[in-house]
Amino acid sequence: MSTATGHILHEEHHMSSEQEQRLVALSLIGSFLGAALIINSFIADKIFADARAVADLSALLGALLLATPIVVRAISDLIHGERHMIELVAIAVVACIAINEYKEAGVVSFLMLFADLIQHRTALGARQAIEGLIRMTPTRAHLLEGGQTREVEAASLNAGQHVRIRPGEVVPTDGEIVLGATTMNEASITGESVPVDKGPGAQIFAGAVNLTGSIEAAVTRVGADTTLGQVRSLILDAEKTKIPLMRIIDQHIRWYTPVVIMIAFVTLFFTEKMDRAITVLLVTCPCAFVLATPTAMVAALSASARLGILVKDVGDLEAASRLNAIAFDKTGTLTTGQLSVTRLAPAASVDPLRMLTLAAAAETHSNHPVAQAVVRVAREAKIAVPEAAEVHEEAGKGVSCRVNGAAVLIGRETWLKEEGVDFAGFEVGAQELEGYSVLFISENKRVIGWLGLEDKARPEARRATVELRKLGIRRLTMFTGDRWSVARRVALELGCTEVEAECLPDRKLSIVHKMKAAGLHVAVVGDGVNDAPALAAGDIGIAMGAAGSDIAIHSASIALMSNDLSRLPFLIRLSRRTRTIVNQNLLFALLFIIVGLTLAITGIVEPITAALLHVVGSFIVIFNSARLVRFGEELTPYTMPQQTE
Repeated sequence: MSTATGHILHEEHHMSSEQEQRLVALSLIGSFLGAALIINSFIADKIFADARAVADLSALLGALLLATPIVVRAISDLIHGERHMIELVAIAVVACIAINEYKEAGVVSFLMLFADLIQHRTALGARQAIEGLIRMTPTRAHLLEGGQTREVEAASLNAGQHVRIRPGEVVPTDGEIVLGATTMNEASITGESVPVDKGPGAQIFAGAVNLTGSIEAAVTRVGADTTLGQVRSLILDAEKTKIPLMRIIDQHIRWYTPVVIMIAFVTLFFTEKMDRAITVLLVTCPCAFVLATPTAMVAALSASARLGILVKDVGDLEAASRLNAIAFDKTGTLTTGQLSVTRLAPAASVDPLRMLTLAAAAETHSNHPVAQAVVRVAREAKIAVPEAAEVHEEAGKGVSCRVNGAAVLIGRETWLKEEGVDFAGFEVGAQELEGYSVLFISENKRVIGWLGLEDKARPEARRATVELRKLGIRRLTMFTGDRWSVARRVALELGCTEVEAECLPDRKLSIVHKMKAAGLHVAVVGDGVNDAPALAAGDIGIAMGAAGSDIAIHSASIALMSNDLSRLPFLIRLSRRTRTIVNQNLLFALLFIIVGLTLAITGIVEPITAALLHVVGSFIVIFNSARLVRFGEELTPYTMPQQTE
């Protein structure tokens, strides 16, 4: 019945799914014991004609055993000011007992409890993928100390300790590889089926499977602080959120029970038949109606979690169905974000090695993809990079610092000019800069050269934008802090309808506001690091590649744990399919109540039949919603083997 299921969907999860399943099993035993007493009363009536008292006693005991949980729950709800429609069933059962219809009371109670427990079990099944995340994380780890390994509880690990992870083992904690190389399957984190090669310095995540080599890793986060722990926590929190329609139903449902009770009394008054009034109470218990939306939402959350899509609020999942515009940040979203320095252009008489050394020193402490590319090429050239002092990063503009006493600036040409850098005698033609992301470098207010960087579009980006257009997304806008020549090339390659280049964070924010002011429902897609204001401004903010990034996970309303852009069209299709399922459920539930009420008042159905129909109606809604759990199976990732202990 919807009462228990509703609590599963909206109350805090104090128990794991396994604990709740054990509770369901115990409740089933009690229900079947009560049912045995009711069956015994029927047998005694048929076989022993002079054992009416025994039959009635057996029926009464069975009815009390079965009805007590319902009545106790109804009283508890009333005391706490809650209404979950179990009150209607409780009144009907008590009325049956009051008029000595013990068998009827027992049968009705059994059907209701049995439906409740089965639905409870079904709702738990929708969360198996989520609870499975925790089961994938081993409870034991191989700690390295003094060159020796010993087995310890994974929960006892601390940041900075080193662990050994052998081939075939599941990673027990988030960490960074310090020795060895391997291939990891990260399907439980990112939803990606393709294994990823990992070497020294690479991040690893709890729950991933080490497929090939033996590695040594430094622990960075454990337990609930790991990426996997955060994913599970946020998904369970999302189950407790509600779409606007659910909130509207909650606001008006408090009037439903009094109205139904009034209808039952009116039916009793005009027909003078208690069984019809009882039938009205049973058939109008709106379990199917209450289940219509939350069951669909939980199934959709399960489907999205399987593919590495972290939805924090079901309201955002519902809002995705209305999207007609998407604004993409370029670097790290539409492109790989793996910029490479492909050209060094020092000024006359400037040593290229010195220019690169100053650039790397300035960029060492920045997390921006451009900065990382500069540092990477310096490492490849085996340059000894000096420590920079007084480092200051201007968002979207560049970095200033002092290196060995010299004032160094690296960034946009316009910013360097604003800072008073002398460009005299250093002229660069537009054609020479075409296709590059350019960083100018100055030393002591004199420009000493520029670096040219290039980025590549993601392989699946073009396919994703084409599919988005087919789904009715009218505007695909790309904004970037990069130069116009680079931006136009990428936008044309990927089929974006609009492009905005040389955008600072405030300009990106302004673009999103203008799109919304034009009546568009806008999703903003970025990496979650330097796009936080724009992500927050969109109707939906979607962070790409959130695995391992606390900022990305928490800065957007929806986080894609991988960088696979094909998840975007899937998200929109899932949202629209979920809305269709919800509408189907609500329409069926409404018709069920109207038709059932008519049949009850006219006496066509009796209480036991009404209880049976109630069960059938609720199951139809649940099974209709359950179809969403398998939605998108064509994108289903590789299934990881379970850890054996």
